[in-house]
Amino acid sequence: MELEQDSKVSAESSADDASGSNRVDKIEEAILQTTWAYYHEGLNQSAIASKLNISRASVVNYLQEARRREYVRITLDPEIFKQHQLAQDLKERFDLEAVSVAPTAGKFTIDRVSRMTAEWLCELLEPGDYLGVAWGENVYRVAELTPRVAMPEVTVVQLVGSRRAESGFAAELCTSTIARRFGARCINLHVPLMVSKPSLAQSLKNEDIVKEQFDAIERCNKVIFACGTCGPESHIARTGLLTAEQLNQSVEEGATGVICGQLINE
Repeated sequence: MELEQDSKVSAESSADDASGSNRVDKIEEAILQTTWAYYHEGLNQSAIASKLNISRASVVNYLQEARRREYVRITLDPEIFKQHQLAQDLKERFDLEAVSVAPTAGKFTIDRVSRMTAEWLCELLEPGDYLGVAWGENVYRVAELTPRVAMPEVTVVQLVGSRRAESGFAAELCTSTIARRFGARCINLHVPLMVSKPSLAQSLKNEDIVKEQFDAIERCNKVIFACGTCGPESHIARTGLLTAEQLNQSVEEGATGVICGQLINE
């Protein structure tokens, strides 16, 4: 009797699982149908609702879910941002191959720069490239926004050592996130960003595994980094890379920015 009861429970469980699976399949199909109609057939939300016999609210929800799942990639041609007059002026002034300038809409927003950089990154990379990745909040934003494009022949390399970052933009995470989005090979640098003594830094560099990682850095032919500031809200201050006293002293001595953990002057 107990065996019969167990079989009944098992059968009911299987039926529930099948029912749940069917519901998931139907939702998935609805999302795909809605997305296709909107982006490929050019139908508006009302027309889609009528065609698929669903509410307009469902159409909105399905389109949002498609974007959340990254079924949809909406991009702007990177070339248009290189034609901006400011981009042309900067290119000429600093003898650069290309400059891309994000639209400001009257107010500077780092999100626009990060998104534009992430899109442009796909255009810049080629098979066999070694991409060096620095760290920082803005670099991590770029990593998060990088489109999922298969680039298995690209190698992504961590340029600077690790450092605790409460906001989640540690160097190894910036590197691994970009590598994962591209399906690329990832080489992390397994050393701290800063150590207490120069002799300790040299000892770490002499380790075979670290030598291999530095060799990978030497092979980098393309690099992504952000030029940070030296203010109290900069990432070098917020991550404790320098104390407030050290940072103030550096600014007094002429420091105006930081690249890959290195202070630079004007």
